[in-house]
Amino acid sequence: MSRTASDAPAPTPDRADPHTGWPAPTAADVEAASRQRGRPMRGMVAVGHRCPCGEPDVVVTAPRLPGGTPFPTTFYATCPRLTGAVSTLESEGMMRAMTERLGTDAELRSAYAAAHEDYLARRSALGYVAEIDGISAGGMPDRVKCLHVLVAHALSVGPGVNPLGDEALAALPEWWADHPCSETLEP
Repeated sequence: MSRTASDAPAPTPDRADPHTGWPAPTAADVEAASRQRGRPMRGMVAVGHRCPCGEPDVVVTAPRLPGGTPFPTTFYATCPRLTGAVSTLESEGMMRAMTERLGTDAELRSAYAAAHEDYLARRSALGYVAEIDGISAGGMPDRVKCLHVLVAHALSVGPGVNPLGDEALAALPEWWADHPCSETLEP
């Protein structure tokens, strides 16, 4: 079932940090995201978006992980149902089609470049890391390399910021609808 970005769950409403705009994760949030990923979360500094069940489905990560590794993926989709649905879109060729459109649609290319700048600005609010300065994620601003990042960005900041993230989000089914996200998925 196709949806519009406005049909998706709303961005996390309990924004607390005036510098970043996202609430700090609770111990339960870190546990949930770790369970969803099947390994401990590293560098989680906020919840970017919550599923209607209340668990995080996108987390915000520090630009430098504990141990010093630069990490450009600020918005990280953690919910296995969400990531599985996005992977299906990737396998159906959506990234290739979007990249081709970037080559021919100047308005889309401009909006996607603005999304890249938004991504960089939001990450810089979390700290400066020289090794990834100017590098966003997901292939921005010239291509589409990872729909997971674009969807996570769109969910975290709301509609109208990342046009290709919004488009991918609109193509997703309601990943949260079949089972509560708190139920463990079998690998």
